[in-house]
Amino acid sequence: MTEQSNHPASGAAAQFDALMAQVMAVADRFGHRQHVHLTWLAVREHGTSAAITLISDGIRRTARYAGAPQKYHATISEAWVRLVALHATDDTDDFDAFAQHYPALLDKRLLARHYRSTTLASSAARQRWVEPDLVALPPAA
Repeated sequence: MTEQSNHPASGAAAQFDALMAQVMAVADRFGHRQHVHLTWLAVREHGTSAAITLISDGIRRTARYAGAPQKYHATISEAWVRLVALHATDDTDDFDAFAQHYPALLDKRLLARHYRSTTLASSAARQRWVEPDLVALPPAA
């Protein structure tokens, strides 16, 4: 038994790593599109609530490992999971078709429709979920 498998979060870490491996198998870099792809996979495989935790913890862990824990942002992470989840249950099993059908999700500025920049820049939004202050996110399907 490895040291990592004794860690209580190792199951979630392994799930995140497996999803990341799927995304990176078809990508040469990890940009916004790959973030959306990772989130789409997480929502489809684990459901929205579990995906929020899985993606948030995975990004937090990755940022910490990279020596940049300040790059983790709780509200942005959760908001993207919620937005992707609105459409992730459609009938397609192909991410490229999904992305083509919902191109707004590939716009990194999408959250600006829902949040003031000052709200997202706040320490509260970086540390925990903060509701949108411009336009509410659509309700989950």
